[in-house]
Amino acid sequence: MLKIAVLVSGGGTNLQAIIDAVADGGIKDTEITAVISNNRNAFALERAKKAGIEALVVAPKDYEDRAQFNQALLDTLNSLKVDLIVLAGYLVVIPEAVIDAYPNKIINIHPSLIPAFCGTGYYGLKVHEAALKRGVKVVGATVHFVDKGTDTGPIIMQKAVAVENGDTPEILQRRVMEQAEWKLLPAVIDKIAHGKVRVTDGVTVVED
Repeated sequence: MLKIAVLVSGGGTNLQAIIDAVADGGIKDTEITAVISNNRNAFALERAKKAGIEALVVAPKDYEDRAQFNQALLDTLNSLKVDLIVLAGYLVVIPEAVIDAYPNKIINIHPSLIPAFCGTGYYGLKVHEAALKRGVKVVGATVHFVDKGTDTGPIIMQKAVAVENGDTPEILQRRVMEQAEWKLLPAVIDKIAHGKVRVTDGVTVVED
């Protein structure tokens, strides 16, 4: 049984996709041990409670400095004894101590086809605004392992989504969520739960 913690800052639509996939068998042999947010007002916490999942808040503003927050987050994750950490719209930089403690055990969903429109400053609607401004015809989402860079870890899976005439950033964001993010993240978690993802020399191999 793969035990996962989901870290989220906002509404939690990707979290809901994971909850639903665990419930309907799209993700097998996996338990969502806890949902952790840096934002005590995040609707994702309500989604967790409704599903009977432990909902925790570990917020930087509750600590004197970032070092104390970093340690608190690491201590919380260690206490949960999770096998995988899933970043599902988590807008806090993951502490290096956490990355060191969980090598290739932290995954993130990013709303572009990395290496396009990724890195510092590319998050949320900003990604889709940049894609439309550049005039690309295909966008998508990427699930990758987290390393000490920004969106630089080994890519696990990607899914492309077409840009359509008349798209706004909001419309494109919704399409990428519906057609890519909400399908991709559960699929990757299920693959990891069944030992079908491995990393060799910084590149992932994903088995069918």
